[in-house]
Amino acid sequence: MRMPSRLSVLSAVVVLVGLGSAVLVWAGSDRMPGTVLEPENEAVIAKGKSIYAANCASCHGANLEGEPNWRQPKPDLTMPAPPHDESGHTWHHTDRVLFDLTKYGLGKLIKNPDYKTNMPIYDGVLSDKEIVAVLSFIKSSWPKEVRQRHDELNLKSREEEK
Repeated sequence: MRMPSRLSVLSAVVVLVGLGSAVLVWAGSDRMPGTVLEPENEAVIAKGKSIYAANCASCHGANLEGEPNWRQPKPDLTMPAPPHDESGHTWHHTDRVLFDLTKYGLGKLIKNPDYKTNMPIYDGVLSDKEIVAVLSFIKSSWPKEVRQRHDELNLKSREEEK
């Protein structure tokens, strides 16, 4: 049996590494890339609005208004659902934080798995693209100056990660 030459082994390794990289790029394509929302993309916003209506509006309100007295704990000590319009604090958090909170839940985000909340975890319920669409819909509702402040927050966060 003839052994492959060093050149053919090297070529095979290069091809495999290239394929592996392509698979990683493809596999990660459904993930939030540096967490960039699309509040200007009408198709994404329409999809997000529909998903929001089906999954989020029952708590956060059909008009993003949140529950009454959202800053005061309920009798069971859980917090009411906050508004997602400009009157709430949603825009005070980066895209990445909003995405992670939606996908994995507040308990994981604050590293306290026992934290009691009524917010569902959407990992396995909504795809990453669907979560991005919902968050894009929410952001699209904010006034221009609030979106700009949120963009600045994201930019600052990305610079700090470097």
